[in-house]
Amino acid sequence: MAQVRVSVAGASGYGGGEVVRLLLGHPEVQLVHLTAETRAGEPYGEVFPNVRGLVPHHTETLDPARLADADVVVLALPNGAAMTLVPQLPPTVKVVDLGADFRFADARTYERWYGRPHTAEALLAEAAYGLPELHRARIRRARIVGNPGCYPTAALLAAAPFLQQGLVRAEGIVVDAKSGVSGAGRSAGPRTHFSEVNENVQPYSTPGHRHTGELEEQVRALAGAGTVTFTPHLVPMTRGILATVYLQPTRALTQAEADEVLHEAYRGEPFVRVLPAPALPQTKATLGSNFCDVAVRVDGRTGWVVAFAAIDNLVKGAAGQAVQNLNLLCGFPEALGLRAPGLFP
Repeated sequence: MAQVRVSVAGASGYGGGEVVRLLLGHPEVQLVHLTAETRAGEPYGEVFPNVRGLVPHHTETLDPARLADADVVVLALPNGAAMTLVPQLPPTVKVVDLGADFRFADARTYERWYGRPHTAEALLAEAAYGLPELHRARIRRARIVGNPGCYPTAALLAAAPFLQQGLVRAEGIVVDAKSGVSGAGRSAGPRTHFSEVNENVQPYSTPGHRHTGELEEQVRALAGAGTVTFTPHLVPMTRGILATVYLQPTRALTQAEADEVLHEAYRGEPFVRVLPAPALPQTKATLGSNFCDVAVRVDGRTGWVVAFAAIDNLVKGAAGQAVQNLNLLCGFPEALGLRAPGLFP
């Protein structure tokens, strides 16, 4: 059987680079085009030296006509690019978009949080929100997958089992999350300058970070209503997200009940690991992998449920989840090319 032909647009960024790295080990994929506007014409091993000698391609400028002969196009482009590009592709081409353009069911919600009109609203009906643990069946039927944001991936995997069962209130959810600097992308800026990041922890874009809208839309899909207060923090490490989600219970929960909720929700899931007590998630344990580690604690004094999740923001939070979605779109085993442990230490 012929391999699936995959193009990666935006292959010079961290997300696109991780997609390429992961697909090199995928037995059913042939990489055909790697686009990079700022690095066009370069050997790919010069763009990402970790894959030197493993990728024979030179990068190209983005040409929709060239992408049209791929079976799947993975878009690792700035927000707003996908809704311009996807309408130019044949309907036979499947798309996984790492940006925000196809994450929302409602174009008005996208417009509110991203400050621009959605110019491909008609295509939203063909799109699925790409969190497989919640939307696996719809992803399999979709043509376009809106890959979730890195912070929502971690926060939703921590909180969703409790919301699905009505065990916690959907209103007043608090998400406190920390991310490594690679989440800001490869382009340099004052906030990611070594002198400002090193030995420093800082909140940013709060209140009103764009991922708040994504979180709230998914919470409402799970529970019928919901509001989220979300505060992200930048921490001086390269990779990883740790999300701590504070949930008010609708009835008193014991620690044993809360543990069972997570175990039952994720039994058989290939990439969510429910940690046994007394372990708690840590970013180092998921580094370089597509795993998400989750745990929960019930505060016996206040009654609050505190759920935790750790992921690698570039893998389960971006490229790994994109490959997981590609597998679902193409009918492959979901874990194909992804079932590898992280790096430790």
